[in-house]
Amino acid sequence: MKRAVHIGRNPSAEPDLEELVGRVALGEEEAFASVYDLVAGPVLGVVRAVLRDQAQSEEVAQEVLVEVWRTAARYRRDRGTAINWILTLAHRRAVDRVRSVEAAAARDHKAALLEQTPEYDEVTEQVEARLEREQVRRCLRTLTEIQRQAVTLAYYRGLTYRQVAEALTLPLGTVKTRLRDGLIRLRDCLGVTA
Repeated sequence: MKRAVHIGRNPSAEPDLEELVGRVALGEEEAFASVYDLVAGPVLGVVRAVLRDQAQSEEVAQEVLVEVWRTAARYRRDRGTAINWILTLAHRRAVDRVRSVEAAAARDHKAALLEQTPEYDEVTEQVEARLEREQVRRCLRTLTEIQRQAVTLAYYRGLTYRQVAEALTLPLGTVKTRLRDGLIRLRDCLGVTA
């Protein structure tokens, strides 16, 4: 059984909420003031039950009442009472606010995590460089002692062939041969195609 919500002392002389919402749909400000007075408390109660924060609840309740003003023409009596329609708007708006706040917090958290982690490319490059160094070390161990010394002096210390020959007290031709042979073995070990 549908009970009409009345305003004032004489219930029979005052319009019910459904009628008031119909008048609000026509743009009657006085009817909206009456609707506001009737539903502001229940709207705030529904919103407060969802949000639990007084300031946000008041803000969302105001948004709901503005929505009632703007969308009163969408209310349909055949789908339920005006108070149920308004409280449904309030509940949906409150739930939307909770979701929005949670989504914003999740975005902030994700952004904070991204700022703390190095970029993907940087990590990949570090891993690849480490693997390449390990592979080069492993391949250097396959060279003869003279080849390893010649390659190390020429390519890691930046000495010229002549300086390598002087450091190893070997003829220049021998150093060149050892370097060439050592580089060929390294190329084969590393799987580099010429």
